[in-house]
Amino acid sequence: MTDWAERVRVVRVIGTGAMGRGIAQWAAAGGVTVELADARPEAVATAVEQVGAMFARLAAKGRMTADEADAARARLRPVGDPLTPLAGCDLVVEAVREDLAVKRELFAELEKYAPEETVFATNTSSLSVTAIGAALVDPSRLAGLHFFNPVPLMKVVEVVPGARTAGWIPDGFAALVRRLGHTPVIAPDTPGFLVNHAGRGLATEALQILAEAVAEPVDVDRIARDVLGLRMGPFELIDLTGLDVSHPVLETIWTGFHGEPRLRPSRITRQRYEAGLLGRKTGEGFYRYPGGTKEEPPETTPDAAPRPVWIHDTTPGTREKLAALLGTANVTVETGETPSAEAVVLVAPEDRAALDVALEADLPAERTLGVDPFGGFFTRLTLAVHPGVDPAAGRAAWAALAATGRPVTVVRDAPAPIAARLLASIVNVAAEIAGQRLATPADIDAAVRLGLGYPRGPLEWGDTEGAARIHAVLTGLLTRTGDPRYRPSRWLTERAALNLPLTDPGTTPSDLA
Repeated sequence: MTDWAERVRVVRVIGTGAMGRGIAQWAAAGGVTVELADARPEAVATAVEQVGAMFARLAAKGRMTADEADAARARLRPVGDPLTPLAGCDLVVEAVREDLAVKRELFAELEKYAPEETVFATNTSSLSVTAIGAALVDPSRLAGLHFFNPVPLMKVVEVVPGARTAGWIPDGFAALVRRLGHTPVIAPDTPGFLVNHAGRGLATEALQILAEAVAEPVDVDRIARDVLGLRMGPFELIDLTGLDVSHPVLETIWTGFHGEPRLRPSRITRQRYEAGLLGRKTGEGFYRYPGGTKEEPPETTPDAAPRPVWIHDTTPGTREKLAALLGTANVTVETGETPSAEAVVLVAPEDRAALDVALEADLPAERTLGVDPFGGFFTRLTLAVHPGVDPAAGRAAWAALAATGRPVTVVRDAPAPIAARLLASIVNVAAEIAGQRLATPADIDAAVRLGLGYPRGPLEWGDTEGAARIHAVLTGLLTRTGDPRYRPSRWLTERAALNLPLTDPGTTPSDLA
């Protein structure tokens, strides 16, 4: 309902913590008068001062003019008590602490004083909007507006209708969000809403890889950054957020979906949470932070000389690419039908272990190692070592890859490469969200790009790599591990079989009406 969005002139923000201040800054900069309220009067004055100072800093940096900063600052009104008369207030946005009882009590009181035309929004990040609205006589006037911190920089807002939210409100909220310069996505009132639900794909698979002792956290993070192009690896992100936040979210979303294996949390986070290894805020998490700076182990190189390399044509095209790369480093690449007795053998499977390939192709297992083909060998190289590898052959293979100038991460052989596992999990969780019609493919991709900073939305990313390729990785993992977390989503399975894009909603019964 764009008419309502255009008519909004006054918004009351209740709660003046970091999130409340960010919402106030965003709305005032967008041209709306903002009433700031808090149960602590001194906090309101401080918040107005801090947000005003932020506008001054933005003007000093040239990101807004001095006149624009003055006008935005003038739109901030301290009102103190949250229940101050609400006449003329179009929207109330609650940003108080994440406690269901506190939020329900606040809205029940607000309803007594607010005119009928005033609409309510909760900024809850994890509580049910429907449960909050149950405290209202008229729950149709409440929906969720979930912002991300820092609000002015995180350009996505989840619009979350509850079970009894009025039908016009989601579109009205979305139009207001667009008017004020952010991107709205309609999210379901389910655990994690949309962004945090979709984010479980990366986090839970990274923890599973760690639990299997396939690689260390720094290895997984380097592969996630360099091969997949993520801004931060999953363990860096957990440390930044803090396990006091991340662990309960992992548990809550998994429990909320009744133990869905794709969303399964890990014993690792529970143990570290209980030990107080929360991340940056405590000086130690998956990394140590002496003096507040992340301590990361240096890259290592082998103390060995390369040996001739024979490359198995495991995945179409990888043999030529890998041979060309090794050729630039003057590494001898054998071209015979079988490897010589001196050569180390490299295989590049996408959907199975290096050892599986060695056994299937009758290759010398003691000299056969895996190289991850994801990323096309352009960035970081990942070398997979199975238990039967001769250490001397392993060091020689490592030396051959290192000679190319690419950084090399050495990991334990597993049913699929790390990059493939991470990406397949990201795509599969998003595909299941689409399959349950919790959100549209377009909203899923926009929410994840903007809310999690991924280089692509998960469904468009799956299309780039190929739905059939992602499906094969998951099927291989499911076959070799028996773990139901790797069940391919029906949405993914159908589109892989039909050669349809993952971003395509497909034909539904309503299309036949």
